[in-house]
Amino acid sequence: MSLSSETTAMALARLRRIEGRHNPLVKQLRQAFSRAQLTEEGDCAIEGLRIVEEAIRSGLRFRAVFFRKSAHEVAGRLLPQIGGHVETLLLPGRLFDSVVPTESPQGVAALVRLKTFSLDDILERLHVGPIVILAGLQDPGNVGTILRSAEAFGSAGVILGEGTVSPFNSKVVRASAGSLFRVPLIYGNCESTATKSDDFLGKLRARGVRLIATSSHKGTELDHADLKTPRAIMFGNEGSGLSRELLAKMDEIIAIPHAPQVESLNAGVAASIVLYEAARQKKLLAFSS
Repeated sequence: MSLSSETTAMALARLRRIEGRHNPLVKQLRQAFSRAQLTEEGDCAIEGLRIVEEAIRSGLRFRAVFFRKSAHEVAGRLLPQIGGHVETLLLPGRLFDSVVPTESPQGVAALVRLKTFSLDDILERLHVGPIVILAGLQDPGNVGTILRSAEAFGSAGVILGEGTVSPFNSKVVRASAGSLFRVPLIYGNCESTATKSDDFLGKLRARGVRLIATSSHKGTELDHADLKTPRAIMFGNEGSGLSRELLAKMDEIIAIPHAPQVESLNAGVAASIVLYEAARQKKLLAFSS
């Protein structure tokens, strides 16, 4: 038996078999998925081979990893990367499938501890790119896409305002493709809390950050907007956009030119275009300085 095969066999041998649905860790995983919230210990539920590998690559701390009984190949691939200090459990197929939210689970789920950030942490990263603020976005696919684009094109960080879907929603996690684990994120302002946008808008303005809103039709056309200096760009609800109260507090409104017969762009697409333009302008500024 090769060294790698020995390592895999040893890793598989340490899997703890769980048969009952009342195991405390299984209950935590189920509740975290069903409520789209962190556990009482502060862990996030994730599932799927690629997402678990992204969590490993991102250096997250694992509380526990759960494998479906039939997923020995997946377990053999992941266990040597996870290390021996993490609790690993083997669940019967029916129990595993009842816990994870996807219809076709890949046989692995985990409880991981996300990195935490403050507004000051994000402000210190303004040299990277603009701050992204999401206000009232309800589609988890959009939020996950924006997190992915924020990492791809460079963002100081993302603030989730009130009424925005939880970042711990399993669809957000999947759509972010691992960016949730790395992009500085403030999620204390989600729908389950009373924190309002005013609490951080004032702090941003006090630090010299220009506040920009996006609109479907009216505003400075994107290619004429200055996105090079410190900016916070706010994206609103998929259907109703930003409220009048929030729009009144903005320093500028920008719009992405598009064919008039198209009412508006998907929120994830719009944010990605704006972030790309900000990255393009930053690159041009670097070449000219």
